[in-house]
Amino acid sequence: MNGADALLATLVANGVTACFANPGTSEMQFVAALDRQPDMRPVLCLFEGVATGAADGYGRMADRPACTLLHLGPGYANGAANLHNARRAHTPIVNVIGDHATYHRHYDAPLTSDIAALARPNSLWVKSADSPDTVAGLAAEAVAASFGPPGGPVSLILPADSAWLETGSGPVIAQKPMRPTPSGEAVDAAARAIRAATRPVVLLGGQACRAEGLAQAARLSLVGVRVMTDTFVARQPRGAGVFPAAKMPYFGELALQELAGADLMVYAGTTQPVAFFAYPDRPSVLLPEGCTALTLAGRAEDAVAGLAALADALGAPREGPTQVLALPDAPAGRLTAYAVGASIARHMPEGAIVCDDMVTSGTGVTANTGGARPHEVLALTGGAIGIGLPLAVGAAVACPDRKVLALSGDGSAMYTIQALWTLARENLDVTVVIFANNSYRILNVEMTRTGAGDAGPQAARLLGLGEPDIDWVSLAKGLGVAAVRCATAEAFDKAFEGAMAQRGPMLIAAAI
Repeated sequence: MNGADALLATLVANGVTACFANPGTSEMQFVAALDRQPDMRPVLCLFEGVATGAADGYGRMADRPACTLLHLGPGYANGAANLHNARRAHTPIVNVIGDHATYHRHYDAPLTSDIAALARPNSLWVKSADSPDTVAGLAAEAVAASFGPPGGPVSLILPADSAWLETGSGPVIAQKPMRPTPSGEAVDAAARAIRAATRPVVLLGGQACRAEGLAQAARLSLVGVRVMTDTFVARQPRGAGVFPAAKMPYFGELALQELAGADLMVYAGTTQPVAFFAYPDRPSVLLPEGCTALTLAGRAEDAVAGLAALADALGAPREGPTQVLALPDAPAGRLTAYAVGASIARHMPEGAIVCDDMVTSGTGVTANTGGARPHEVLALTGGAIGIGLPLAVGAAVACPDRKVLALSGDGSAMYTIQALWTLARENLDVTVVIFANNSYRILNVEMTRTGAGDAGPQAARLLGLGEPDIDWVSLAKGLGVAAVRCATAEAFDKAFEGAMAQRGPMLIAAAI
C-alpha cells in the first residue's frame, strides 16, 4: 500500500465515494490507485470549476462530502469560484490537491505555487501530507473538518512522493462532529421578545431551510410570526406539501419595503441580512429603523431543534400550514421566463432537484413553481455565476433516481459549459434549460442602480452576448447532449414535457 492507496481507503471508509477530478502529472498515483479501490466513483470534468461545483451539488444532496482531485495551485485556482459558492453553502467537500514531491518544491518548477495560501480563503481546514505515513490520519481529519459544523470545503495537499511511497497505515475512521442544541436561555429570550413585539420576523438560513426546519417554522406562522428565508439557500424544499416561507428579496430597497414595520428579527441558522453590494446613499444592513435583532440559533447550531423549542415555548399548534398543489395553465404565445416557469411547474415530476443559476430569469420561474409538485432547489449561495450546470452534475450523481434540472442564464452557462460533456459521458438524467437573452441582463440593471448611468456604445460591448449569438444547439450537440431551441411558449412546453418523459441529458435553449 502506498500513500495514494491509504488516502483512497480512508476516504471510502468514511463514506466519501465520489471523486470529481481534473488530474495532472502529480496526481497519477491517485489515479492509478482508483483501479484498486472500486468503491470510489471517478467522474472526469474538463474544467476544475465543473469539478468543484459538482462536488458542491453532490454534498448538498448526499449530506456527506465528495472529493475533488485538482492539479497543483493553478488547478485549485481554476476551481476557486465554485468553492467560494460551496463555502457559502457550507457544503462538505474534501479537495485533494496534488503537489510536487517534497524534495522538488525548492527548485521552483513552473507549476510551483503557494497552494496553502490559494486554498485557505475557501477552506475550513488546509494541511499538507508531507509523509506517506500521515496521509490516512490527515484524510480522516479532513473529512471530519468538512462537516464543521456548519461545514464547508477543506483542502488536503498531497505531495507526489507522499502518494507513491509505501506506508503501513490502514484506513482511519473520522469522528463526525455534532451540531450543539441552542441554549434554553436563547430560546427563552426569543420567546419573550416575540411576545413583546408588534411585527416579529424569523429569518431562516442554512439547516433551518430544510424540510424539518420549515415544518417547525410553519408552526410559528400561526402565532403571529412572519417567516422569511435568506435570498439564496443551499438546499430548500418547495411546492405542494411544503410551508411556503417568503424569500428575502435580492434588491436591498425591495427587502426594506418587505420588512417595513418589523420591530424584531430573530435569526435561525443565519445572520443579519445585508445588501449584496454597496450602492450610493443606500444602507448595507437590511433591517428597518427601530428593528431589534437576536439570535435563536447560529449557523453551527441545531436550528431545527431551536425552532421546535421556540414554537413549543410560544404554544404554537403542532402542525403549520403547507402549500397546496396548484399547477398553472399551459402557456401560449411569446416565450418569457414566466412561460418557462409555467411549463416547468406543469411537467416537473415529484422529487425533482432544481439547480438555480437563472439570475434575472429566476423571478418568473419562481413565481410559477410555488404550487408545483414537491421538489428541492439548490441556489447560487455565493453569487459566483457558473454553478448551475456543475451543481446538476453532482446532484445527479448523488441522486440517480431523481430528475435534475439545471436552469441557467446564458452568460452563467458559458462559465462552465464543459459540464455538458460530463453529463453526456456519465449519461446523467439532467435537463438543462438555457435562458438565452443574449445579454448579461443583471449588469444592465446594475448600471442604473449603482449610479453609473446608461450604457453607451463602449460600455454596451461588455454587457451584451450577441455578435455572434451563441448557437446553443450546435454547442450542446458538439459536447454530446441532445438539444433543441424554442422560441414560443407552446414549443417550449412540448419540448420540456418530452424531456421529463425520458431519461438522460437534454438541453433546451429558451429564446426569451
